Amino acid sequence: MKQLVLVVIFVLILITSLVKNSTKEIEDQIFVINENIRPLKSELEDVLLEFNYLSSPEKLVQYQTQYFEKDLIKIEIMNIKEITKNNENLEINDLISKSVNE
Repeated sequence: MKQLVLVVIFVLILITSLVKNSTKEIEDQIFVINENIRPLKSELEDVLLEFNYLSSPEKLVQYQTQYFEKDLIKIEIMNIKEITKNNENLEINDLISKSVNE
């Protein structure tokens, strides 16, 4: 009976040791993965902040008024022309071709 109890205790200790060891390995893998993800998260946050900050319409309008107030004028897109050089001749064409229905 004593031997059986000793064997059961030994088996339980062995199983506990194996489970603990495998748990430690899994925790180490999780730690490594989290450490690899950390700089990526930081970079993503920086890029999102830059994108949201620089591309918001409010910011673009603010930059326009701040830096280009006198330089920029509104123009109808259909009035924009394209200049191409053929040999020694310059050709002026509409940048956007007008539809036939207009």
